[in-house]
Amino acid sequence: MTVKQLSATELYKKIDQKEPLFLLDVREPQEFQYAHITNSTLIPLNQLPNRLTELDPNQDIVVLCHHGMRSQQAANFLIQSGFKNVTNLIGGIDAWSCNCDSSIQRY
Repeated sequence: MTVKQLSATELYKKIDQKEPLFLLDVREPQEFQYAHITNSTLIPLNQLPNRLTELDPNQDIVVLCHHGMRSQQAANFLIQSGFKNVTNLIGGIDAWSCNCDSSIQRY
């Protein structure tokens, strides 16, 4: 099963339409503190294997990081772990800042 991909503008529309999504940020705490999407949950990539029980395998999960690489790894891991509705945010928080919310600092 391949991971679905979602652009920042597509995610913005889903959030705006109040779709029930779980935003999983897999960056490091200092990155999250610097810039994050409101209502996203931080679980750093290296902690994900030990924190799977914090996630609902039936929920729509959108995984994000800085540019979309770590989130792709995390999304692949979730799919391999039995999660069904997993999507990777293309371009990560950087794309979100550029295309959706310029108040989010870029780094």
